[in-house]
Amino acid sequence: MHSRFRSDRRLTTRMGITLFLLGLLYVGFVAALIVLLKSWVLVVVVAAGLLGAQYWFSDRIALYAMRGRVVEREEYPGLHGVVDRLCALADMPKPVVAVSDMDMPNAFATGRNPDHAVVCVTTGLLRRLEPAELEGVLAHELSHVAHKDVAVITVASFLGVIAGLIVRFAFYSQVLGGGRRDQNTAVIFAAVMGVSAAVYALSFLLIRALSRYRELAADRAAALLTGRPSALASALTKVSGDIARIPTKDLRTAQAFNAFYFTPALGREPGVARLFSTHPSLEQRLDQLGRISAELGEAAAPGEV
Repeated sequence: MHSRFRSDRRLTTRMGITLFLLGLLYVGFVAALIVLLKSWVLVVVVAAGLLGAQYWFSDRIALYAMRGRVVEREEYPGLHGVVDRLCALADMPKPVVAVSDMDMPNAFATGRNPDHAVVCVTTGLLRRLEPAELEGVLAHELSHVAHKDVAVITVASFLGVIAGLIVRFAFYSQVLGGGRRDQNTAVIFAAVMGVSAAVYALSFLLIRALSRYRELAADRAAALLTGRPSALASALTKVSGDIARIPTKDLRTAQAFNAFYFTPALGREPGVARLFSTHPSLEQRLDQLGRISAELGEAAAPGEV
């Protein structure tokens, strides 16, 4: 499937390298677990099952976690109208449209390919943005679908998820059952925890590096498709400012899905969290949009990319 979103070879290269490195890490991780747990059948079946579920049901999992629901045209005609126009402009299949009843202004795209994709916006976003700003945000999300980086980030995040789950399981097993375990079992659990923690850390860094670039690529593609980078910049400024005013405790549930969001769910004082952010800084994103605006002169007709 070829859309009118401008292709990004650097994004494609980064996705390929990330998947290759994560694939090597995944094979090594599974091999280490087989050696430590001495049950290749259990490890392979569980790992393959979780990977399959992550790939095939990622859209449903994300919608459920973020309290999103599919909406029809009759309920949100304006939202569907914008998506219809952008999909026609980009010459791509229309994704399922969903709305999450959350005050946090944000949006995300998920799904394994352009034919099985979902674009979801929060009610908080719909209340705050002007039509041109909403168009810019939705064009950003649709570019993730067209570039297929949504599927890549979904698969890439799987390894970190399973490693994190194993670390937690090993930790609580030791804490709750430490008195009943012999020394050999304790050593095995400690080794599993160590390997899982290392894999989680490496996958975390690889995903962050890809995620930050893909957000810049999506901003660029959206600005060029719509021909209005200033509208996207306005949406970014407005959404980032409003999110910063939402109490941190209300953002904690959303933060697990930061890699998928239009802008990260960070509190008033993110501090060191910015160093490991899934997104480039607001300043970087606005600088890029400013350069595109200067190149286009804000005079390019929508779709002339």
